[in-house]
Amino acid sequence: MSFPPCIVLAHTFFGPREFETFFSAQRLDDVYRSRKQQKKSKSAGGQTRKWKVRRLRGSSCSGLHRNIAQMSKVKSLLLDPWTSSQLEFMDSVGNDAAKTKYEHTVPAFYYQPTYKDCALLREQWIRAKYERKEFMPGGKQEPYSAGYREGFLWKRGRDNGQYLSRKFILSESEGVLKYFNKQDAREPKAVINISTVNATFQPAKIGTAHGLQVTYLKDNSNRNIFVYHEDGKEMVDWFNAIRAARFHYLQVAFPGAPTPELLPKITRNYTKEGYMEKTGPKYTEGFKKRWFTMDDRRLMYFKDPLDAYARGQVFIGSKENSYGVLPGLPSGIQSYHWQFGITIVTPDRKFLLACENGQDQTDWIAALQTVINRPMLPQEYAVEAYFKHKP
Repeated sequence: MSFPPCIVLAHTFFGPREFETFFSAQRLDDVYRSRKQQKKSKSAGGQTRKWKVRRLRGSSCSGLHRNIAQMSKVKSLLLDPWTSSQLEFMDSVGNDAAKTKYEHTVPAFYYQPTYKDCALLREQWIRAKYERKEFMPGGKQEPYSAGYREGFLWKRGRDNGQYLSRKFILSESEGVLKYFNKQDAREPKAVINISTVNATFQPAKIGTAHGLQVTYLKDNSNRNIFVYHEDGKEMVDWFNAIRAARFHYLQVAFPGAPTPELLPKITRNYTKEGYMEKTGPKYTEGFKKRWFTMDDRRLMYFKDPLDAYARGQVFIGSKENSYGVLPGLPSGIQSYHWQFGITIVTPDRKFLLACENGQDQTDWIAALQTVINRPMLPQEYAVEAYFKHKP
């Protein structure tokens, strides 16, 4: 009996590394033994067979596999019938074998999603491995590895919020990503240095499953642009092309640095985002609802989640440098709408925020405390100094 490249069990994905553990190999062993009526396996020397299958991972991906029936087989551990040959197949083919075959030549920069990532990234990762076989020995070299990419993406207008088709060019040799407002324009509307670029998928925020947020530094302030493409593969290829350019830039910027040290620096997801209320520096203004984004040590706030620029930024240093975060607000100060306060302490002032509920308050404090507990790097002192002397 032949099987497709990957098996999905009980709404879990049997694959190399993807997702959270829900069922263990012992559960599969129990199925095997019950079907075999606890017969002894001769190949195990008269002992009950111990399965070599690793844990089965990721309830969120079985639906993706169901939609790709030509390359996936979905079975329930407890509800579906199992033949002896299927059980033997599961015993002989495990995570390590699948990884060796289907992830043989994954580029270091290629983003390998987890169960926490958006459906588009997970689907294209599955398709890249098992449908397009991009990472098998002799697999097709995809354009994201070429060092140059050119095409059209739908870009959100900064002022009117309309999405218009814009030409984008990514040039690794020039170290830039640029886009043009008109198809025949000779000069780009913006030239973005690869050294400051970040890209992260934001489908919920942007309102489309293929939505990508690209952020870069302009005059030491974060500038956001929001783009998408109708073709999910095209959008993920753009994302990985940006990651490839970023990776090669980092290899030059940090010569001799080991690859595992560079990988977290290629692109990053934001530490936390969401609505909070804030008041001004004199604490006499009413609390206003703002969208907050925490990007490492930058806590930015926006009037709208899709604003191009932040209304303000707060540098979050370390506890050794007199930064801290406290639950609640100072005595005599309260928000009339949201009652779960947070006080961010910096060497210069306190920032007063309010959350809608206790869980949001707990999550924000935890995110802030994680950064505050981390000692500052030498380059972060320069960023802190800019915040203190910002005109």
